[in-house]
Amino acid sequence: MPEITRILRLIGIALLFITYLMFVHYANLSAQGGMLAALLAVAPIFGLALALAWISRTRLTGCTLLAVCCIASWALWPLIRQHSGFIFWVQDVSLQLILLMTFARTLLAGRKPLCVYFAEMVHGSLPARQEQYARWVTVAWVIFFGMMAIATTLLFFMAPLAVWSFFANFLVLPLTALMFIAEYLVRRRVLPDIPPGHILDAVRAYRNSSARAH
Repeated sequence: MPEITRILRLIGIALLFITYLMFVHYANLSAQGGMLAALLAVAPIFGLALALAWISRTRLTGCTLLAVCCIASWALWPLIRQHSGFIFWVQDVSLQLILLMTFARTLLAGRKPLCVYFAEMVHGSLPARQEQYARWVTVAWVIFFGMMAIATTLLFFMAPLAVWSFFANFLVLPLTALMFIAEYLVRRRVLPDIPPGHILDAVRAYRNSSARAH
């Protein structure tokens, strides 16, 4: 039963996220979408603020954070309504750059590449060949997120808003999924003797290790 509940929760979150993306695309295309676009633009900010307030150690800190968001949104509301598309782009490119830096920083000297870390959680200690492959997969993800950041920026500033909105809201996730599939196919060809695994294995291993740590 807990597993079914978890699956239903994930499905509900996915449907909510897809619905949000559809509303964002509609707001970007609609001439009457000013108020709707503004509300959708600040929704992730308030969602993040609520999440931080929820996990904050003191209620005062959480309430202060929410109050700051409310005051800033009220003071900047005319700008938010006028430049909601720009806010959507900032959110999109920021996510790509955060993911890029998350992977890239683990490639620095003395650090363990992120994909090596995930692979070790699933398979344990890695042979040298598999570790080298996981390092190159980390590099590939850095390149991928860099290309996505460049693409979303070029489309936003050089193409019609409708074109950028379609890319950002309906192509980013499928392209990311395609990257996972391509990496899996390459891995099966380059390392045929390694037991197959997928992203859910890493997620499950990370969740189990976090649970043991607490």
